[in-house]
Amino acid sequence: MAIFKKSESKPAEEKGKRTLSPYCTAIIAAGGSSTRMGEDKLFIELDGIPVIARTLLVFQSCDVIDEIVIVTREDSIVKIADLCAQYNITKATKIVKGGGTRMDSVLAGIAEISRKARLVAIHDGARPLVTGDIIKETVLKAGFYSAAAPYIPVKDTIKRIENGFTAGTVDRDTLASMQTPQIFKPDLIKTALLKAKEDGLSLTDDCSAVENMGANVFLTKGSEENIKVTTPADIVLAEMILKRRSEQ
Repeated sequence: MAIFKKSESKPAEEKGKRTLSPYCTAIIAAGGSSTRMGEDKLFIELDGIPVIARTLLVFQSCDVIDEIVIVTREDSIVKIADLCAQYNITKATKIVKGGGTRMDSVLAGIAEISRKARLVAIHDGARPLVTGDIIKETVLKAGFYSAAAPYIPVKDTIKRIENGFTAGTVDRDTLASMQTPQIFKPDLIKTALLKAKEDGLSLTDDCSAVENMGANVFLTKGSEENIKVTTPADIVLAEMILKRRSEQ
């Protein structure tokens, strides 16, 4: 099942802003099970606005994003369509049913992107606090390097474990905590995901599929505020971040 929305053309005064950035479609992956939350995290309100609506609003307002394709569970399609109408998410052209895995869901989204797309930005629907600056920087680098994603350095000491005991310390200077949006040239990520499926891999992010082909992903600066809402504690933290932003 899919819902198709007619894209509205951009006002004349907005045209011309995009001369330096390629046409970019955002695929919002919004099909998680929310088992650790106890309820559907996408529709929990943060300061009066549902998580998924907040995520969509950031991409709607970002001038390097031309189109939004939302991939979700079948029972959420109508609810998300209603939110798109309520919050005037005019860039959302399609809302489609996802697959059984994240890879299948992203591939379902890629199948629906505009033929004009030169970049695909894959973003977790449950990361509502991403900023336009993070999106823009990652789009810029992906346009040059073919693949880019934001990260933050790992702060904690990381140990290897064996049989319940420590077995060594990992150099955290060589580690990165990955975030989204992860942005790629369409043919690259599609080929990478299909190969990962063929290889029988189970991946937690899209960069891993590209790395599996031997390609590199350029890293851009993420933010500690760009959290993924997964547990009730994340809701509390997200509310605190929003409150601090409103006071700045």
